[in-house]
Amino acid sequence: MTDAFANRLRKNLAHWKKWARRRGITCFRIYDRDIPQFPFAIDWYETVSPRAETHLHVQEIDTGWKMTDADYTAWLNTVCEAICGVCALPAAQLHLKRRERQRGTLQYEKLDHAAAESFVILEAGHRFEANFDTYLDTGLFLDHRPMRALVAETIAERAKREAGTRFLNLFAYTGSFTVHAALAGASHSTTVDLSNTYQAWTARNLALNGIDTRRHTLARADVLAWLVQAVASRERYDVIVLDPPSFSNSKKMVEVLDVQRDHVGLVSQCGELLAGGGELFFSTNLRSFELDPPLAQKWSLREITHQSVPEDFRRPSRRGPHRAWHTTI
Repeated sequence: MTDAFANRLRKNLAHWKKWARRRGITCFRIYDRDIPQFPFAIDWYETVSPRAETHLHVQEIDTGWKMTDADYTAWLNTVCEAICGVCALPAAQLHLKRRERQRGTLQYEKLDHAAAESFVILEAGHRFEANFDTYLDTGLFLDHRPMRALVAETIAERAKREAGTRFLNLFAYTGSFTVHAALAGASHSTTVDLSNTYQAWTARNLALNGIDTRRHTLARADVLAWLVQAVASRERYDVIVLDPPSFSNSKKMVEVLDVQRDHVGLVSQCGELLAGGGELFFSTNLRSFELDPPLAQKWSLREITHQSVPEDFRRPSRRGPHRAWHTTI
């Protein structure tokens, strides 16, 4: 059975490397649970610093299957050997994670790799810090690649027509949307996230790209509370990205966030912050998410998932990694 997995991976790798090379993409998905008996998502990352090399970010998706510890270890070792063999990479450049099903109030925490090395990767010529071991994710959500390009294109077009494009990035993670927005011509931006760790990471990404932090500011804050204050202060932005987690019960937050329950309020508050002709991009990775129909009608939300999910993440047999909407006020 491992031979079937290796053959599929080999075929995928040849296809996606060729596809990525034509598009100038250096970080992309090469396998995503194509064979049910091998429930892995495998991403290919080419680094430029501190050295140029390729790394594989391999996530085992929890299926609930039961194996003895010995059988599981032997199976996993065989799979990892097959991956390294097909990709012609040493085991040290394969980074294995286990993505478990979230239950109740369980959330992903920092993994036990305090001394993990950071690397620099490229997207659209921009530089981003990636960490393959310390956290479950690497610092750049590859499935949002087209959305970042769409936001950058939107800002570049606006910058041609008008001076002073203001950008707002909510639940910003490591600030990748902000980097794209600033380099596309946003005159000012505000990047909001509650995590000190991720805001520091965003600051490093801005520095990697020579972005002036006097015009592109970071706000460490609970987005739910920040939005209330921003609406009350009548702040205005020309382009907003709203990409909340599915669920968050951080101790630093005043309230628990549930995107299904709370998206009406979040989108409505963003709508109030938009200047005339302003644009909102809203996305969620909650697979069971249902957009509130009255909200969609009120704000003329148009689904753009077909544009925002990249080819390397599309699988005809199941939903994509996220859904996305856009509106112009």
